[in-house]
Amino acid sequence: MDKYIEKFIRYLEIEKNYSIHTILNYKIDLADFKKFTGEIDLEKIDYLFLRKYLAVLKEKNLGNRTVGRHLSTLRSFFKFLTRESVLKINPILMLSSPKLEKHLPSFMTEEEVAKLIESAFGKDDKDERGLRDRAILETFYSSGLRISELVGLSLEDVDFISGIVKVKGKGKKERVVPIGDAALLTIKKYLDKRKKQSEAMFLNKNGKRITTRGVRGIVSKYLKGLGLNKGISAHTFRHSFATHLLNRGADLRTVQELLGHANLSTTQIYTHLTTEKLKNVYDKAHPHA
Repeated sequence: MDKYIEKFIRYLEIEKNYSIHTILNYKIDLADFKKFTGEIDLEKIDYLFLRKYLAVLKEKNLGNRTVGRHLSTLRSFFKFLTRESVLKINPILMLSSPKLEKHLPSFMTEEEVAKLIESAFGKDDKDERGLRDRAILETFYSSGLRISELVGLSLEDVDFISGIVKVKGKGKKERVVPIGDAALLTIKKYLDKRKKQSEAMFLNKNGKRITTRGVRGIVSKYLKGLGLNKGISAHTFRHSFATHLLNRGADLRTVQELLGHANLSTTQIYTHLTTEKLKNVYDKAHPHA
């Protein structure tokens, strides 16, 4: 099996162009499956064998989402083996994934976002670190970037004249998103005051490209300062970005493009949030609610 797992991982890297993080998850899941299978031949892995593996995963008290990820990995793996004619029949086709609970993502109100960004300013425009922090928060909210996309930004990725950012998203896919004037203005102020020259957009105190951990620490600091840290994180900016766009009339397909979602179903989770808001407004405003 080792040989086919290796071929499959190469396929994900070269043909599918998956990210390092995604490939690492595939490797972990397949290593766990190989440990369960032992020395059994691939041809002897059938529906009943996979059912036993599913039972073992559930015995570990893993959540439905984690079990579903393991099965998703195996679906891709067996589909690859079938396509490569290693297997004649795909044994996992009849196996159903556990139902996932829908967790609505948390988001901030427009007022909370405004207060958070305001709190990030330094004592004045000469405060490099304060300007950097505000620029990070403004960029998050203005563009809806993932944290990995934000730390990966380089100076050449931002077009200050057109007001757009070139983003390297999941699976190394590139997309172009608009960025607001407020974010661009703060970025310019930060770059003007920055002492260290670098191709990276945001730097840490050592003058190197800031890490995801560093950005999470910055966001957490300002959230705590306003008492907003409960259930809110750096990723909440992305949720807030999408929710506020939909609340103000943006269509779902446009929000999908801006977020870089491959499937519209991923974006549809935000419609639940806007529906909840409509219901709350109705309950408060309608006399017979």
